[in-house]
Amino acid sequence: SLHLSLLPQTFYVIQLKPGEAIPDKFLSQLGSSNSTALFSITKNVDETTVVGEYDSKADIPETYADWRCIKIAGPMDFGLVGVICSFTMPLKAAGVPVFAISTWNTDYILIPRDKIEIAKRALEDDGWTFTQ
Repeated sequence: SLHLSLLPQTFYVIQLKPGEAIPDKFLSQLGSSNSTALFSITKNVDETTVVGEYDSKADIPETYADWRCIKIAGPMDFGLVGVICSFTMPLKAAGVPVFAISTWNTDYILIPRDKIEIAKRALEDDGWTFTQ
C-alpha cells in the first residue's frame, strides 16, 4: 500500500449549474501565488465542480465546508493500476462515501468530515499507513 497524508484543512465542494459562469472568487485562485493544499475546477456539459480549502474569511458558506482530504503519496507512475480501487474498497465496506480528484502526480480523496475517523480506521485495518 502507498502512504497517506490526512490534510489538516477542511475543504468545500460546490456544484455550479450547466452554463453558470464560474465566479471570479474561484477563477482568481487559479493564478494566485498563495499555496493551498488543493484547489480544483472541473467542468463538463452537465456541471462545474469547484473544490478548495475552506477559509472562514472567504465568501463561501460554511455549509459547503464539510470535507476532509486524504492525499495518496506521490508522484505515482502512470502505469500503476488499481490505486483508487484498492483505496476505496475498505471505505466501501465501512460505509464511507468518497469524492476523488486525480492529478498528474497523485490522487486526493475527499471524505465527509463526520466520517474521517471511520475512514482512517478502515484504511489502517486494510494496511494503509498515514504519515501525518
